[in-house]
Amino acid sequence: MATYVQEIGEVTKINLHGHIDASIAPALMEELKPLIERKDEIKKLVFDAKDLEYIASAGIRAVVFAKQKLGANVEVYLIGASEAILDVFKMTGIDKFLTIKDSFEE
Repeated sequence: MATYVQEIGEVTKINLHGHIDASIAPALMEELKPLIERKDEIKKLVFDAKDLEYIASAGIRAVVFAKQKLGANVEVYLIGASEAILDVFKMTGIDKFLTIKDSFEE
């Protein structure tokens, strides 16, 4: 699996690792579904991409899915992404609805 979910109070951190392509993205979606059921408890969703080497459009769709299902009240962050990963997010326009940072401190 390419992710690891860590919850700290109202902050949920998703650690992304390796390659998230069409074969891995469905598993990421499955990990995100339980979070959506508890959306009232989550205030910040942090995608930690420091160990992410590649993300395909299917992985981007999982991030968009999470944001849409969690709603406007949840702040979404992408942290620690390499320049190549940031370029993918920027090319797709996804960077417009999430906060991009080098690190996240709560």
